[in-house]
Amino acid sequence: MAFDALKGWSSAQKHVVAASYLGWTLDAFDFFLLVFVIKDVAGEFGTAVSSIALAVTLTLALRPVGAFIFGRLADRFGRRPILMLDVALYSVLGFATAFASNLAAFLVIRALFGVAMGGEWGIGASLTMETVKPEARGLVSGLLQSGYPSGYLIASVAFALLYSHIGWRGMFMIGILPALLILYIRRSVPESPGWNRERTSAVTILNVLARHWQLALYAILLMTAFNFFSHGTQDLYPTFLQKQHHFAPATVGTIAVLYNIGAILGGLSFGAFSQFFGRRRTMMLCALFALPAIWLWAFSQTALLLAMGAFLVQFFVQGAWGVVPAHLNELSPPEARGTFPGTVYQLGNFIASYNAVLQAKIAENHGNNYSLALSGVAIAAALAVMVLAFLGREAREIDMIGRS
Repeated sequence: MAFDALKGWSSAQKHVVAASYLGWTLDAFDFFLLVFVIKDVAGEFGTAVSSIALAVTLTLALRPVGAFIFGRLADRFGRRPILMLDVALYSVLGFATAFASNLAAFLVIRALFGVAMGGEWGIGASLTMETVKPEARGLVSGLLQSGYPSGYLIASVAFALLYSHIGWRGMFMIGILPALLILYIRRSVPESPGWNRERTSAVTILNVLARHWQLALYAILLMTAFNFFSHGTQDLYPTFLQKQHHFAPATVGTIAVLYNIGAILGGLSFGAFSQFFGRRRTMMLCALFALPAIWLWAFSQTALLLAMGAFLVQFFVQGAWGVVPAHLNELSPPEARGTFPGTVYQLGNFIASYNAVLQAKIAENHGNNYSLALSGVAIAAALAVMVLAFLGREAREIDMIGRS
């Protein structure tokens, strides 16, 4: 069984997994705070929802910059110190969002936050996958990726419980709390056994891309489909519930809690499942099962049915995503594992970063019909994930610590 792989873990392995999971959880928490208050920020700055949705686009678009910068630093100086630096930066910038005085300042801060956010995933994923046992990668991959919906879940709870008391600026002030994670990493997390200063110092990213350009291109296309799949079903869903169904903040927050529970369960379940069923086949299966759930998620008329549909959609969307940390690290050239997985992932994010604006404009051009906008993107993304996963390869048994 997949959970047998957890037996006999060292204390260091447990701390690495915990720190990487928490890093991605708290990073996502800071990111998803915005999706709950887009309408309110637009009202305060006197602009359209699509203008504030541009902040989401900028955050996603600049994540590849952070993935590359922090990834190269992690390959050169080690995973652990650069992870601490990255956590500090995204925490400070999340907090700074609360003090934006106008739309321009708001957009600049969220763009810089995107740079910091982009660095965390690749470093945390490489540190984790290089540390755990090969037979545990599938389960740990699902756990690590479930940090994203876990952060969304915490943001949902915070919105449901605190928003009416502290407003949107107060919500962003909470964003300084992830900085406490630095103390835990400094005290308990060792450097990756797969990192080698001499090996990584001897190569440049241009050399890596020259040798592996076909793999890089394929991985970017796959991550583009995956990011449309996730952000197309997440980023504007609270706005859809507010503007099209006119639900109160408590209702929106409760539905978000439920679908993020589904996302966490999906990531854990299918990540572990992929260890024996295969990475690619698990991705295709999840994308296929998401298709019939999209109608219930986008076109239901009651809060109960919408919550059920959202739970199912996120169970399968994040089920597919639960495979990604292991899959990309297994495919990555070993001399650039700090850079390659995060960079191709975030370049896919960059291409898909127009999603929020695209969906908002489609909805606004069709009488605020968010059902049409959300379902169209979700169906196209699911089909793209299936096709690209089918065309790819995998490397489940690769040795990530070996020097070759």
